[in-house]
Amino acid sequence: MNTEDWKETFPTQTSQSLPKEVWEKKLLENEKTAPVPQAAAEPEEPTAEKLADNPEPPAQEPPAQKPPKPAKHGSYRNLWSFLLLLTFTVSAVCGVLLVLKPGMKCTEPVGKTNTKGAFVSGLKSSGEGLAWIKVRGVIAESGDSGPFSRQTGASAIAKKIRTAAADDAVKAIVIDINSPGGTVASVQNIYSEIQAAKQKGKKVVALFRDVAASGGFYIAMAADKIVAEPGTITGSVGVIMQTNNVEGLFKKIGVSVTPITSGKYKDIGSSYRPMTDAEKALLQDMVSETYGQFFAAVKAGRPGVKPADLTEYTDGRVFTGERAYKLGFIDKLGGEEEARLLAGELAGLKDPKILSNRGESLREAFFSFGSNLEGQSLAKQLESLTTPNVSYLWSN
Repeated sequence: MNTEDWKETFPTQTSQSLPKEVWEKKLLENEKTAPVPQAAAEPEEPTAEKLADNPEPPAQEPPAQKPPKPAKHGSYRNLWSFLLLLTFTVSAVCGVLLVLKPGMKCTEPVGKTNTKGAFVSGLKSSGEGLAWIKVRGVIAESGDSGPFSRQTGASAIAKKIRTAAADDAVKAIVIDINSPGGTVASVQNIYSEIQAAKQKGKKVVALFRDVAASGGFYIAMAADKIVAEPGTITGSVGVIMQTNNVEGLFKKIGVSVTPITSGKYKDIGSSYRPMTDAEKALLQDMVSETYGQFFAAVKAGRPGVKPADLTEYTDGRVFTGERAYKLGFIDKLGGEEEARLLAGELAGLKDPKILSNRGESLREAFFSFGSNLEGQSLAKQLESLTTPNVSYLWSN
């Protein structure tokens, strides 16, 4: 209580006119009876009567929520890292399974063999039809043997023919050829598989594309019928053996090769020295014998060709599909549709559908990169240069 308040309380008296004990006593009494400020008063506890009048307590405003913090870039990075790791793991597991069990099928129980429709993408066929098998490029055995290599070349083609021949749903096979030929053994392997398929009751039609020469022409001799376009290049019935001589190149760079052999003909066809006349005679006998096999296959496969034309047009020359049709080397001019209908006619199918196999399967695609790298290696290129090959090949 200040001086002004004390004067208002005691207007007629001053602090100086009263004794000290009296005004101290008045001051204490005044402080006791003074009203308590509203801000300092304690909150009054609710009674039972007040609660009965107001059953619901007054609503209180909820505390203000803080805005969410923006997501950090680190969380997105962690998510992408996890997805990449998961993808890599799944790919690795699938690769291992394909390597260990490349022939495993998910549609058939283990231990069961399906002889009907096995050619059609690993699934059971709903009908009968044709197997369409392509022969592309030089026909030869693949030299890839690495862990990431795939089976290609003549063996893969022969396997497809065997698979089609064992399938009861396949009534005819179309051999789609676009090839200048290949090595003797690889060509004869495919030729023998076609003959085996015919022995199992399959009808075979050969289709010539841009080029079906030499070894490509050879394998068609095993077919029942042959179809070609008028402008197809075919023929080239014959055998060729090529050797390389790098002796002059080695002399320039100061390299010499000294072979040690068990006999005088062991290094016949060597690329590091000229060939002797005796060696040429031996190789010529081998080429002539191999040519005789080719000629016999053409004579057996095309019995309608005149002997004079057979002798004249099997000297290594090439000719068009139209000329081949006139001479009797092919049976019909046309393309895919003509080959399909002709194969269906031979098999007794009015509108035959094509039951092609899986072609480029997942396993082949997975290992194609490794095969390409291995085929392009320096060692493979040198091997192809230094190893002589006897081939049914149209080469220029």
